[in-house]
Amino acid sequence: MSACFTRFAAVVALALPGLAAAQPLPQLQSYQVDASWITPVEPLRISDHVWQIGAQDITALLVKTPQGAVLIDGGMPQMADALLKNMAKLGVAPGELRFILHSHAHADHVGPLAAIRRATGAVLVSNAESAALLARGGSHDIHFGDDIIYAPVIVDRLVQDREAVSLGGMVFTPWFTPGHTPGSLSWTWTDTRDGKPVRIAYVDSLTAPGYRLAGNPGYPQIQRDYAYSIDVVRRLPCDLLLTPHPGFSGWNYADAARPNPEPMSCAALADAAAQRLQKQAGAEVR
Repeated sequence: MSACFTRFAAVVALALPGLAAAQPLPQLQSYQVDASWITPVEPLRISDHVWQIGAQDITALLVKTPQGAVLIDGGMPQMADALLKNMAKLGVAPGELRFILHSHAHADHVGPLAAIRRATGAVLVSNAESAALLARGGSHDIHFGDDIIYAPVIVDRLVQDREAVSLGGMVFTPWFTPGHTPGSLSWTWTDTRDGKPVRIAYVDSLTAPGYRLAGNPGYPQIQRDYAYSIDVVRRLPCDLLLTPHPGFSGWNYADAARPNPEPMSCAALADAAAQRLQKQAGAEVR
């Protein structure tokens, strides 16, 4: 067992039950983040059957159906107990979680999925690119190397682009949106708000934090992939937009009274990403 994994296990063990509400969970020694990324929130209703149950600044969605529940993303590795507690508050027992879906396989979004899968027996769904990274626990990442590792987890079901995952009348469609990682996934499904249909889009990150865009030897097609994904996002069925980092889509989970003060469309998100990436690529050649 490596020294890095030993340190990781020791820190995760500090995430004791019974923490006061809205208190940051312990930092990982190998991956320090803003406190808001590891500060749990009370379940926040997004639509009739969808709740945000993660942290103040990291999305983890619970979707309830008559045949069980679906979790989409989990946040940092420290969040496992907080997620299970919020599930219980919403009347979802561990064995009632049927599927685990995700956006991209970085520690701040899939960190607790191994623990959640063990606790619930839920089927972890991914694509081939992300499955490889999940199995490595985030190690050998194209951009971050071994800097943001987490407990490895084996995928139960591989899906192709737009191959639906169905449960209890809900149909979750995966859209391959590579760029932030080669296996990045966005998801769409239809719920209701006050009994009226609402098409929800959970769109993965279209950012390139510290990435090399031009001539990247580890990801030669990165700019082509971003361009493809931005075009996909523009055309998604999208009445209600959510993102793994809520601020990118105008959400503020810390404000339960007004959590979405500046709603954003998928087209607006795509346009902003295109401008940001063009500027970043231009800066590389100067």
